Amino acid sequence: MSKYLIRRVLQLVVVSFVISVLAFLLVHLLPGDPSTIILGPNDTAANRATLLKQLGLNDPLWQQYLTWLGAVFHGNLGTSYLNHESVTHILATGAPVDLELIIISQTIAFSVAVPLALLVSRRPNRPLDNVATTSTFGMLALPPFVVAPILVAIFAVGLGWFPATGYVPFTQNPATNIHDMILPSVAITAGSIAVYFRLLRSDLISTLQQDFITMARSKGLSGRRIMWRHAFRPSSFSLLAAAGINIGALIAGTFVVELLFAIPGIGYSLVLAVNQRDYLVVQGIALVVAIAYVTIQFIIDFIFTIVDPRVVRE
Repeated sequence: MSKYLIRRVLQLVVVSFVISVLAFLLVHLLPGDPSTIILGPNDTAANRATLLKQLGLNDPLWQQYLTWLGAVFHGNLGTSYLNHESVTHILATGAPVDLELIIISQTIAFSVAVPLALLVSRRPNRPLDNVATTSTFGMLALPPFVVAPILVAIFAVGLGWFPATGYVPFTQNPATNIHDMILPSVAITAGSIAVYFRLLRSDLISTLQQDFITMARSKGLSGRRIMWRHAFRPSSFSLLAAAGINIGALIAGTFVVELLFAIPGIGYSLVLAVNQRDYLVVQGIALVVAIAYVTIQFIIDFIFTIVDPRVVRE
């Protein structure tokens, strides 16, 4: 276990280093000149030369990278050219919104997928199972940017149950906040429901055919006890793995949904920064989101070694 953990930590460090290099080069690879945006109408040759010297952009690329990396380790991800807001503050204010969207969407996904999979796996290939399987297969083909306008047209414009856009902070009004976040969360969770249901259903059907389940039935245990105490746990590994891997898709999904519903999360700030060519904001958000993603994958992988030690490779 210790060798496995050390190896995974080293891999995490290497991947994080590669991410930092790519995020740093992002500013240099994107079209346009940041100095033009910063100076605005004062963009002259003399002012540009002074600005480049102040920002250290005249230094060799490797020296710029080391200077930038040192600032990152001290919590300085840069400042927006346009509104002079620090990237750290943008991330601090937007992260709770993204986290709330992910938590609500996953709560909805598990609340729908798990009970439905438990129900249909007892009697596979029956009408209910066929309807559920076909429906979830169709949900896989619907990305958030397709689901969101449909939900807005039905539940916001047609029925008026939810607002089409806008955001109320949780600290300001918890009830209104949760109510307004339901529609964006449902737009994100459609694909998650389909994936979780199909994986758990398939594993449960396979597990219920194993010999130890037959032995449990021969002892006279109830179907509910067999399902929860004997079948669900060994069938949930694929579900947990899918939930961990799904984090990346959820982050991308929140970015799209935040833009469509005008929710001030990290994704909304990133899209605005890209459109306005606010390069340091794009760079800082890309770095933090990418490293957060690989770190979450590392944590999920480590949890698997505790739940099922067979995944450890010597």
